[in-house]
Amino acid sequence: MSRQTSEIAGSSPRLLVSAVGVAITAMSGTHAVHAAEAAEKKPAQDVLSLESATVVGEQDPTTYNVEQSASKKYTAPLRETPKTVTVIPQQVIKDTGALSLADALRTTPGITFGAGEGGNPAGDRPFIRGFNAESDTFLDGMRDVASQTREVFNIEQIEVSKGPGGAFTGAGSTGGSLNLISKTAKQDNFNDAGFTYGSDQTHRGTLDVNHMLGDNAAFRLNLMKHEANVAGRDSVSVNRWGVAPTVTFGFNSPTRATFSYYHLDTDDIPDYGLPLTLDGRSKANPSKPVSVDEDNFYGLTHRDYRESTTDSGTIRLEHDLADNLTISNSTRVVRTTLDYIVTTPDDSRGNVANGLAYRSAKSRNSTSKGWVNQTDLKATFDTGTISHNLVTGIEFSYEDVHNRPYVITPGGGTGNVCTPALIASGDCTSLANPTPKDNWTGTIADSAAFTDTDTKTSAAYVFDTLKLNEQWDLNLGLRYDDFDTESSGFSNGGRGAPAGTFDRESNTHFWNYQAGLVYKPAPNGSVYVAWSTSSNPSGETAGEGGSEVSAANTSLDPERNRNYEIGTKWDFFDEALSLNAALFRTDKTNARVASPDNSAVQVLDGEQRVQGVELGFSGNLTAKWKVFGGYTYLDSEVRKSSVATDEGNQMPQTAENNFTVWTTYDVLQDFTIGGGATYVDEQFGNTANTVMIPSYWRYDAMAKYVLSKNVDLQLNVQNLTDERYFDQVYSTHMAHVAPGRTALLGVNFHF
Repeated sequence: MSRQTSEIAGSSPRLLVSAVGVAITAMSGTHAVHAAEAAEKKPAQDVLSLESATVVGEQDPTTYNVEQSASKKYTAPLRETPKTVTVIPQQVIKDTGALSLADALRTTPGITFGAGEGGNPAGDRPFIRGFNAESDTFLDGMRDVASQTREVFNIEQIEVSKGPGGAFTGAGSTGGSLNLISKTAKQDNFNDAGFTYGSDQTHRGTLDVNHMLGDNAAFRLNLMKHEANVAGRDSVSVNRWGVAPTVTFGFNSPTRATFSYYHLDTDDIPDYGLPLTLDGRSKANPSKPVSVDEDNFYGLTHRDYRESTTDSGTIRLEHDLADNLTISNSTRVVRTTLDYIVTTPDDSRGNVANGLAYRSAKSRNSTSKGWVNQTDLKATFDTGTISHNLVTGIEFSYEDVHNRPYVITPGGGTGNVCTPALIASGDCTSLANPTPKDNWTGTIADSAAFTDTDTKTSAAYVFDTLKLNEQWDLNLGLRYDDFDTESSGFSNGGRGAPAGTFDRESNTHFWNYQAGLVYKPAPNGSVYVAWSTSSNPSGETAGEGGSEVSAANTSLDPERNRNYEIGTKWDFFDEALSLNAALFRTDKTNARVASPDNSAVQVLDGEQRVQGVELGFSGNLTAKWKVFGGYTYLDSEVRKSSVATDEGNQMPQTAENNFTVWTTYDVLQDFTIGGGATYVDEQFGNTANTVMIPSYWRYDAMAKYVLSKNVDLQLNVQNLTDERYFDQVYSTHMAHVAPGRTALLGVNFHF
């Protein structure tokens, strides 16, 4: 077995200690005084700056209400943007005790999560408004390449855009996209350290240091170390550490520059959950997770692992050509690795009915390298009586993914029907009482099969908000993409693919548009109608997911999606509280489906639709009472398919009803309590609607006490009632069990 053990990971304690030393050395004795003075002078809420690509802005870090997207492509405030955009601010991430991207995304409705298996590498796989968004994550406005399990220690806020947005993102973005805004240096001096101790041996430490370098530059360093078991899951653990330094020059000058680096290293015991039942699987009687102890873990602690690394360097340059004209350029270089062997608790041969589970091994050993370069020109000007806020730009990117999985040979013979020999070899285990520490006798070797995927993108775009008068705005966007993907390698055969070498290429060109008309009946509100499109080319996931270039789809045009939306957005209580509502319909008119004449060939003959309602709220009801959340109703339908019995069914991973609310109340000046509730409707795992997971309610609670201006305590209890629910389901084999009740006590220092 060639499990990777990175020298960087092995030296992580030394790196962390060194980084802490650098940070402490950079501090001066006057920083605490400067921080206190800055806190006294800081306004209650400063709007994010559209004029800077390098500085997110000096928005009040304690607010739940965000007025402006950090993305330059949104050329109007959120209240006047004709699109549903939910911004999850840092304070919500902190108050809810979120420790991963998935945790943070559960605070906004309309997002579910898909399970990876086989062709879908383990990592974040959100579904937004019913459509897979695994390749639609962006970091500071640029695509964040490679499959990853993302952290939040270096995240300022998360922007969730709903509905097709190809004009903003390029390939993908059928249901929406995520834009993660990273922490950058600020014009301030502060030092924050946090230590979290919790149930299931949770230990987490973070450090956030910002230091001014003179009057016009600053350095910031974020560090994180996290290790824990998973509540309610036997033998499952997570271990990760990260470091993210950044320096910015020229805050108050016409030329600004930011240099950033990010490293994340993970080492987990991966978990695919419980097997699904096989007997009687039908639309009338959908398969569900087996009825066993939800703590049961069917993997092998001495065989299974998941290691990953992410290294990313970014340079952002910006120059004011004039008072109303700014040019900026951002370049990011990324390298990631993902190496794992994970157990799928497989019931494809009826083992569950006999009280057994087969440990089907899935693996991946991939390295992804790439870069992206984006240049933007922002201009504000008038043409007659019409004011323009225009952004235009070009984008180039390249990604190379090499994947060579493992050959994992059972020790008890071939076949996945459990036999005494397979039980003795550890390849099968008891369904009711699995034994993760079994002495597995199989073998692991590098596979002769491999895949190299190269993806190149060239794009140009333009966005403009035309202020027609005080009440009417016209918002327009246009993007052209040249998308080229080549996949080559060697196949061992199987699943309809011939054995031997292969070399496939798909080159497509597509336009995407967005248009919205905004009417402002009052200064604090807007009503809009909008239309937008997106495209899904073959090879969209660039070798890092399920939508890959294959012999079946190489010559196909991109799938096309369009969205119609009517909405309204209002601010109340002196803009402290924002409310929004939207009616929408998203249609995919040429979905890839198997040809009725040849299942090994795909055709663009499917149709899918998701339509519904979204409501959202964020901000303050009173000076002491904050709220954040929303509700979505998603009516999804497979309208046309090569499998006639699928037509009329609901789409997979799409919860019809989804409600989230999080709220905090300042009982005393130094004491805050909070709580949240989440409801997610039942979800099907396939288009046949023969696999499903049930609906669930989850409740969370929080209490925070400020001991002094330098120290505060925060207690979070997640999944307060210890509800054992399933948050991911695969189309055939298994359903992922969400963590049980988790208690986290954080001690935070500010100096």
